[in-house]
Amino acid sequence: MEPLSSYFFSKFQHPTNIPFPSTAANHLLTPLRPPRISPLNFSSVRNEERPQESETITIQPLRKVTKCTGQLSTKRSSIQGTELVETRLKPSLFTFIFNSLDRFIAEFLDPPLRPSIDPKYVLSGNFARVDELSPTESEVIQGYLPSCLDGAYIRNGPNPQFIPCGPYHLFDGDGMLHSIRISQGKATFCSRYVETYKYMVERRIGSPVFPNLFSAFNCLAASLVRCAVTAARVLTGQFNPINGIGLANTSLALFGGNLFALGESDLPYAVKVTSEGDIITLGRHDSFGKPFSTMTAHPKIDSDTGEAFAFRYSSTMPPFLTFFRISANGIKQKDVPIFSMKKASFIHDFALTKNYAIFPETQIGMNLSEIIKGRSPMGVDPNKVPRLGFIPRYAEDESEMWWIDVPGLTILHVINAWEEDDGNTIVLVAPNVSPVEHIFDNMDMIHFSLEKITVDIKAETVSRHPVSTKSLEFGVINSAYLRKKNKYVYAAIGAPMPRAAGVVKVDLTLSAETECGGCVVASRLYGTGCYGSEPFFVPREPNNPEVEEDDGYVVTYVHNENSNQSSFLVMDAKSPSLDIVAVVKLPGRVPYGFHGLFVPESDLNKL
Repeated sequence: MEPLSSYFFSKFQHPTNIPFPSTAANHLLTPLRPPRISPLNFSSVRNEERPQESETITIQPLRKVTKCTGQLSTKRSSIQGTELVETRLKPSLFTFIFNSLDRFIAEFLDPPLRPSIDPKYVLSGNFARVDELSPTESEVIQGYLPSCLDGAYIRNGPNPQFIPCGPYHLFDGDGMLHSIRISQGKATFCSRYVETYKYMVERRIGSPVFPNLFSAFNCLAASLVRCAVTAARVLTGQFNPINGIGLANTSLALFGGNLFALGESDLPYAVKVTSEGDIITLGRHDSFGKPFSTMTAHPKIDSDTGEAFAFRYSSTMPPFLTFFRISANGIKQKDVPIFSMKKASFIHDFALTKNYAIFPETQIGMNLSEIIKGRSPMGVDPNKVPRLGFIPRYAEDESEMWWIDVPGLTILHVINAWEEDDGNTIVLVAPNVSPVEHIFDNMDMIHFSLEKITVDIKAETVSRHPVSTKSLEFGVINSAYLRKKNKYVYAAIGAPMPRAAGVVKVDLTLSAETECGGCVVASRLYGTGCYGSEPFFVPREPNNPEVEEDDGYVVTYVHNENSNQSSFLVMDAKSPSLDIVAVVKLPGRVPYGFHGLFVPESDLNKL
């Protein structure tokens, strides 16, 4: 998330900028440590029959870190032609002073913490942090794993490396990937941190160094002192913000020949899932050519062209929105700054059709004056009217962009969008958040109303049609239908989010006003005390265009809070009750988190 990062950290530069590699060919990517592989003894389960080269994307390898042994020292080594910096630290006087100041701020300057930023509440139950888990055999305790699931399902989410000292918001956690590697009906589970620059710096020092951007700035006195401490950490060389401050804790995406872990406060981090099921962080995407650059956690990949369309937003200075695309071979194209967005807005996701990119400008933004009142700078402007912005996909500038006011519409996630009537109509499918003022503080009060939004381009009018009375978020479709008219949506039932009490299947061709139960045609509740995450649809025959849209499986992680046991659940996407096809008992707990991705075996082999 990007509320303060680009502005705040751009004010500080390390006095002696430590050299940091900026480019590396894909075949020269050097992992931070050797692959961590454990012997695998798979359980016996039912099996089924197993049914262009591109230009290299630029990756910035992270620093190679060795065990802390003594005083500060820096040496360089050349590994496969790529220069890495090897830094060794032991707890210093500066570290002791800064950590003491952090404790002083938390104890004496912070106001009483709201539950939404109090780690005692935020990190309770299945939101509590977990340690990394090496690849471990996982037992299929019910059913079988279909052959189309050969590959890896990976879910991202926040998991702080250290117990926070002071305020902490769920969005502030370090990214951790929970992967289940499936091959010939056998499963291997693994949990690994995304080894971001932030994660590696704090692991080396042994304590938190970077401020929690969503929670640390909640009153004037504490905010000013935290800013001073952070500046001092930079000036004394504890970290260099030009190398990135992001968490990579939000989602995953596959484009440009790489698998990326994403978080919108930084650039993407390339990761790899090995044949043994381990997860390795390869490095930070570094082809943008601008310090302090960021990218959305929700790029849209056009399966026909292989391009990825993306954006970044700024909370402090124009342009508040910048649109760009990445070619099929991983090369970032020209920025299109959007100056017609006059105020900063929290734009987390966007939509893509055959001809347009669509941006939902919301009432959510940053107001630094709120810090004086003891509140988070992230808040809601009730006087701002939400809008939808439309720009051609291949626009050279914003001259062809136009906006339509849509009062009461707050979109955080977009499920799909397509064009009808020879391109004169755009249909957008997305949950509307209400009441928006509680989005960061009290998810219990939030309702996600899944809507079908129709835009008449010529008349510049918008009509909205709710498709269910349930609170539905984290919606997904068969990815082959992205940008195209689709029929089915699979969405999580909020309990509240990011916990999901179950999953539903929605038929967008039905009328919510006339159909009993709205447009929901199938559902499954996980049971008392059992909650899941975002569902994901995996087609049964991904390369067969003749199969029906819903011919496949819905997968997700589910946690039983009664037994403290996490499982991987596979459901039949066509059945009226989303019948269970397989349950895999996981050897480690999976905390509630954000977005996931299934990567087929064929794509894993190309990474």
